[in-house]
Amino acid sequence: MHWNKVLFYVLCAVKFSDLAIAGVSAHTNKVFDVSLKEDNSIRLYWQLDYSSETVTFEVHIPAGYGWFALGFSDRGDPFPADYCVLWENVNGIVSFDDAYADNRGVLHLDKQQDCRKFKIKTSSNFVKYTYRRKFDTCDNNDYVVEDGTTHIVWSRGKHKLYQLNGLNVSSSTQDIGMVRVHLLKNTHVEAALPKYVRNLDIVTNKVKVPNVETTYWCHVFKLPDEFSKKHHIYQYESHIQDNSRGVVHHMEVFHCETGTKEEIPLYIGDCFAKDRPPKTQVCKRVLAAWAMGAPPFTYPEEASLPIGGENFNPYIMLEIHYNNPELRSDIVDSSGIRFHVSSKLKKMDAGVIELGLEYTDKMAIPPGQEQFRLTGYCTSVCTSMGLPSEGITIFGSQLHTHLTGARVVTRHFDAYGKELPELNRDNHYSTHFQEIRRLKKPVKVLPGHVLITRCDYNTEDRPNITMGGFSISDEMCVNYIHYFPHTELEVCKSSISDQALKTYFQYMNEWEGQSTSPSKGVSDNYKAIQWNKIRVQLLQEVYQEALLSMQCNMSSGDRFPGYWENAQIPPVLLPLPPPVRKCEHIAQNDYL
Repeated sequence: MHWNKVLFYVLCAVKFSDLAIAGVSAHTNKVFDVSLKEDNSIRLYWQLDYSSETVTFEVHIPAGYGWFALGFSDRGDPFPADYCVLWENVNGIVSFDDAYADNRGVLHLDKQQDCRKFKIKTSSNFVKYTYRRKFDTCDNNDYVVEDGTTHIVWSRGKHKLYQLNGLNVSSSTQDIGMVRVHLLKNTHVEAALPKYVRNLDIVTNKVKVPNVETTYWCHVFKLPDEFSKKHHIYQYESHIQDNSRGVVHHMEVFHCETGTKEEIPLYIGDCFAKDRPPKTQVCKRVLAAWAMGAPPFTYPEEASLPIGGENFNPYIMLEIHYNNPELRSDIVDSSGIRFHVSSKLKKMDAGVIELGLEYTDKMAIPPGQEQFRLTGYCTSVCTSMGLPSEGITIFGSQLHTHLTGARVVTRHFDAYGKELPELNRDNHYSTHFQEIRRLKKPVKVLPGHVLITRCDYNTEDRPNITMGGFSISDEMCVNYIHYFPHTELEVCKSSISDQALKTYFQYMNEWEGQSTSPSKGVSDNYKAIQWNKIRVQLLQEVYQEALLSMQCNMSSGDRFPGYWENAQIPPVLLPLPPPVRKCEHIAQNDYL
């Protein structure tokens, strides 16, 4: 579609303009935004209409460019990707077109045009334009917008174009970028706070951000004395300096889980520095998690997460991921998390349960794998022991892996093996984009129910096997579920049983000629295997069929009474069918 270039001299206010409001349902008027460039010069706003399954975008960009492409890709690469392109031809005619970039980055005009309802306003310094798009356009060349992480990619060029076909979006390495957002947000969270809530700012103090692309910065705090009395967290949100927007990529606040009288060094510095005090390694229980584009996280009316109290160690740690691809050395930052807290307690305490895999080297991922799957189980025996008779209500979820995680899902089953709606899924997961997300529909979990958390990993760029463990170079598979009312159950996770793993290593030695041995530790045995397709496939099958070692732990760290070794994998007797796309002419993909 072509549009004559019309000049509107308007103030480019940093808000969702009247360009996009017309035609959007009144009940979906929440506006979300994210900076697309580290200097905040390019900004994206969006509004959701779940009834029509459409998203309306508004883009603010500086004037003076011949073309600007904005779109989506599976993992944040500029190609292959799906784009909506604003461009001006050599005669001054402005167009807005749906195109896709092939495996070489070359754009092709899409036969089915799905970048719709285009409007534009320009001034001498700025351009604002809006358009609308379906979540699923039923076009094989278009990206399907799903719940979970979305990788937004953009590219721009100075020169006017003769035509759009043939443009290479990767021709400029300077004017190209990517951000991760949770695009399909929960629009029904009530964010209003009572007047008696006060602020608790956990922020850094004038950090000179290193001139390297990626920095994880840690800052340990001791809570004020007033937190010797128990408080509730009603809400938390990012508190970011204007000059740091786009550089502060994501943040987490951890509680230092140790004895109430134990003192933790007030460390400030690189999280991976050699001089980081070992005592700070206990600061790992998540209290808050924010990522770019995330709105405030508000606890439900019934319950909130407690902070402080006589049995609460007063030390917490802020971790900030600084993303500085331009290697700037002039950034001084004092950002962090703002908690809204009160000593006036809600009806119930909220709690956090860890689902997934035990932190152990018994679970490992061979090198060079496009996809390798690990699964952790929360069994019916454990939920029967740990949950109250009325069950719990899950309202939030934070999925977590380390660097090779690519997809995470938690499935929910009743006590008879019948699958219920999924608890959470992220098909485009990235460890660099972590946040606690309010579920669109709270999930009721009863005693006897089963929760299965599955993680897919990509180790194509790794020459050696990746172990499960705590290091960033190790791997995890976790879902931190936020729920109420608080129970004693805090960990419901699994790993392969010791005996099953010993049998696998013995087979590798006797039948595959590998130098595995009972005298070696688990890690050394994995490292002794020369991996090929058959040995990788066998390990995958062993993980899928072997008996389990269960962690069914109370908040004290002790296991619930019972025998938790050699547990059976929960049977899946009646799985849900894959979700069906509302597209008559497109073959349905395997969702699982």
